[in-house]
Amino acid sequence: MAVSFNLVSLTLSTIALLSSYWCEGTQKVPKPLCGNGKATKCIVVPIAVESVNASGQDVVHYSWETGDDRFAFRYFHTGIWYSCEENILGTDEKCRSFLELTPPAERGILWLSLGSELMYITLLVISFGLLLLEILYTGNPVCGMKLNAFAAMSSVLSGNDIL
Repeated sequence: MAVSFNLVSLTLSTIALLSSYWCEGTQKVPKPLCGNGKATKCIVVPIAVESVNASGQDVVHYSWETGDDRFAFRYFHTGIWYSCEENILGTDEKCRSFLELTPPAERGILWLSLGSELMYITLLVISFGLLLLEILYTGNPVCGMKLNAFAAMSSVLSGNDIL
């Protein structure tokens, strides 16, 4: 039974490491102003009448949209490797790696997180291998108990308490 739980844990951990769907949902983002190529999901700004002595910066644009009318709800999904979000203008996604999104001063935490996840999976592989070896090795019961003890230690070190 411990072998099957260990295998399930190892499989789910590997899938989680490789997946970019740790978190998914919609995020509220401001709608862009309508212009060239933008006909939907944008804010229409009426053309302002300029007076003779008003410069381009002094012209005021009024928008009557309030509340959620000014925002679009964009789909996103993210994982440890990539963060992807829906493009407002089209049907495709824009994906960026975690190195692009993280400031250089904060990248050490991400590398530490990645290293600990790889260590966790490595310890699960060791525990799974020792449990399989214990099942297949039927010669000496004392050796089987030693293998079980080492499998339990690597399982506890990985943080996966299944034995």
